[in-house]
Amino acid sequence: MWTRRPEWTRGDQCGGTSFPVRGERPTRTLKWPTPNAPPPAGATESGCQRPGADRIFPRGDRNSFSGTGVGEPTEPTSLHSSPLGKLRKVGSMKIGIIGAGNIGGNLTRRLTALGHEVAVANSRGPHTLTALAEETGAKPVPASEAARGAQVVVVTVPLKAVPDLPAGFLDGAAEGAAVIDTGNYYPQQRDGRIAAIEDGLPESRWTEQQIGHPVIKAFNGTYAQDILDRGRPQGTPGRQALPVAGDDPTAKQAVRDLIDELGFDTVDSGGLDDSWRQQPGTPVYGSQGDVDAIVKALSEASRERTAEWRA
Repeated sequence: MWTRRPEWTRGDQCGGTSFPVRGERPTRTLKWPTPNAPPPAGATESGCQRPGADRIFPRGDRNSFSGTGVGEPTEPTSLHSSPLGKLRKVGSMKIGIIGAGNIGGNLTRRLTALGHEVAVANSRGPHTLTALAEETGAKPVPASEAARGAQVVVVTVPLKAVPDLPAGFLDGAAEGAAVIDTGNYYPQQRDGRIAAIEDGLPESRWTEQQIGHPVIKAFNGTYAQDILDRGRPQGTPGRQALPVAGDDPTAKQAVRDLIDELGFDTVDSGGLDDSWRQQPGTPVYGSQGDVDAIVKALSEASRERTAEWRA
């Protein structure tokens, strides 16, 4: 268990769970006051970027990671009048979001602003999502109904809560739906010991096994506020990039297209067995870099978890 320290003045999040942050933002090395303190904003947990329709980047080019080692944020006046309003549109989709924390809430804000039909759920019930629904136009629903008819489903809950998701919650999703996992394993800070992950199973592979459906790992190292503030049109120099891992190339491309629409480049970081490269404690975790920076960070990752990321 951890307690909020008074010098942590602002809550932020990566991947769906809110963590206190010392000052305004952690350093790029993502260090925090003590090894047992919870990760800062942008550290990923349940909660990092992609390119556009007229220039898709298949694996093997600049926007993919082969494993061979190979702008300042603005304050938009609204989600529609800022640079975000100039982003490419991919067409309206049904999207289900399970988890309404910082990552889930900000994805709800951005995706509804882009014209998508969003159903959002949390563990406490639709009646607790009234304010978010009124703000965004999203439909608050029970977690068991969030995926109904959805072409994309975002699972952005604490890892320890994944086994408690309703049985069959994905049964009503559209055929071939892409399921995004934004989660991270925080054994000391929140989740407790999960033996399979301690033994080397990538976090998202564990999540996939729990829910019985293939997943695409994305947004797990992204600052929640970046989803609102740092999206830029395709081709903008220094555009932030996010790693995306998964085994299904069609689902992965759908997720990359959606991230591009949100205003970020992406890097294909490999299959789900390679997704350890974007777990907490790796160089890409919390990075706000462009494509080249993300490719470099992925190449520098070590599979061995350091002490602060083990139970």
